[in-house]
Amino acid sequence: MRHARLVPAVASLLIVLASAEMAAAQDLPRVRLVATGGTISNHAGGRLTADDLLGLIPDARRVARPEAEQFSNVSSSELTLAQWLALSRRLNELFATQHDLGGIVVTSGTDTLEELAYFLHLTVRDARPVVVVGSMRNPSSVGYEGAANLLEAFRVAASPDARGQGVLVVLNDEINSAREVTKTDALRLQTFQSRTAGVLGVVDPDRVVFYRGVVKRHTARSEFDVSQMAALPRVDVLLVYQDAPGDLIKAAVDLGARGLVVATAGAGATSGTQSDGLAYALRKGVTVVATTRTGSGRIPGTRRFGGALIGGEDLAPVKARVLLMLALATTKNPADIQRMFLEY
Repeated sequence: MRHARLVPAVASLLIVLASAEMAAAQDLPRVRLVATGGTISNHAGGRLTADDLLGLIPDARRVARPEAEQFSNVSSSELTLAQWLALSRRLNELFATQHDLGGIVVTSGTDTLEELAYFLHLTVRDARPVVVVGSMRNPSSVGYEGAANLLEAFRVAASPDARGQGVLVVLNDEINSAREVTKTDALRLQTFQSRTAGVLGVVDPDRVVFYRGVVKRHTARSEFDVSQMAALPRVDVLLVYQDAPGDLIKAAVDLGARGLVVATAGAGATSGTQSDGLAYALRKGVTVVATTRTGSGRIPGTRRFGGALIGGEDLAPVKARVLLMLALATTKNPADIQRMFLEY
């Protein structure tokens, strides 16, 4: 008889525990995975979908209410600028229409991940976190780290401390700012680094830890409105090297470049006949931004080659291109463009 009386009591306790568990799950933030493809999805038997990727990380349900959306499924180098615009519009739409959405995780191939992340950093106009993630090894490889990176991306996107930090890049247990991070090695897992700026934080087994914040303008404070941009203007990147010809610069101008980013030697030097090419570009009304090919260092604006060169500050050449495209889609005023390079 005693056992008979215990059964209803145990059942009631299980119901209470289950209800409490369900209530706790409902309190977790919603985090949406928006998959674009990349090595993280590139299985030998066919590309993994967004739903497949979620299936790799059942533990994500302990930190968030995960959901999946397939945007594209290609390598990062195959994404077009039109797709960049469409992706940014989609993320802005999600945040604008889903007020209970806690954050978004975006998968990307690592080859151009830093460029896409910085573009989103400048164009997603919401304080909620967007975390860009990828992997160096594909799902068919021994030691595939994609699932671990993806779970950590969900943990960061669900963290209240990530709010207001802009777009974040999470790989290899580290959190980096989209503005500062760059791919530094073709093969190593620790390839994404922020050089002199250092990591924003780390993803440890017990919790997500931020050590510093992001100072430059981004996301919710950005002036760039992609909803009004039909296309991004052509901006080309040219490298300074010994005895480099200026005719490549002239060719870019003649073929329709509205802006040029020059990865100068050292702190701003050109070579060969590049000075003639830059003078030609400035006469034609093309905006020229000077950066450095060294990997770090700040380049201020200067008046050279018969016109004003925009200083690319400490942005890497490929990121200076991203900012210049958005700037030229907004204004043609050199003073305004230089201000943008100072603020962003």
